[in-house]
Amino acid sequence: MKKKILIVFAHPEQRSLTRTMVNTSIEVLEKMGHEVITSDLYAMKWKAVYDEEDFPVRANSERLSFIHESGNAYATQNQTPDVLKEQEKLLSADAVILQFPLWWYSMPAILKGWIDRVYAFGFAYGYKNGTNEFRFGEGILSGKRAIVSVYTGGPESDYSPRGINGPIEQLLFPLTHGALFYPGMEVLPTHVIHSAMFITPEEVEKAKLIWSSRLHNLFTDTPIPFRSQNGGDYPDRHVLRDDIDSEKTGINAHIAL
Repeated sequence: MKKKILIVFAHPEQRSLTRTMVNTSIEVLEKMGHEVITSDLYAMKWKAVYDEEDFPVRANSERLSFIHESGNAYATQNQTPDVLKEQEKLLSADAVILQFPLWWYSMPAILKGWIDRVYAFGFAYGYKNGTNEFRFGEGILSGKRAIVSVYTGGPESDYSPRGINGPIEQLLFPLTHGALFYPGMEVLPTHVIHSAMFITPEEVEKAKLIWSSRLHNLFTDTPIPFRSQNGGDYPDRHVLRDDIDSEKTGINAHIAL
């Protein structure tokens, strides 16, 4: 069945591994019969800084409250055109793919700025009633799938369970759990290519085949089993119930393994 997939990517160099894998994504998905839409953040010259310019019509001109101004702009249809266009892309897509290099243990600032600005109050948070009732498994993007494809400079051993950089899923928890699962998307395990700076042409071709396999299973693979907020595990919508994996704390406690 034909699906629509949004690819959001961040790298300024056309010959980078990131761009090579983005091109692979487009080629593979279109061959599968899907419709692909993209947000090439550098080519778009995306405004990464979230500031007063995002609110052409202010609710309060004396003090800038991002939550209140974001909510007002969204509710009154006074968002900037670039933000509105990206929201429309998200709403129309059946799946979202984020592709980027790992810079200082996180995503490039331009991609973080895309999330900051596009995820308006009333849209991605404060959904429906202005509270935290509809989040972490529920929200405006429920029913969609998401996958992160990231490229690291360091070797795989650095990101192993006892590696010096820490496991990639823990490093990207704020993105996968926070920015993707929070508004409702089902998030697949992260796809990683390590040692991107030293990858050979032969290894690139192998990496394309592996990524192609992931893309073919985009709508069938099992997502990360993040615990939903409203499934009974969080009675007060904040803290995990005492009798659930009582020995676990931190990130792992919020994954039902």
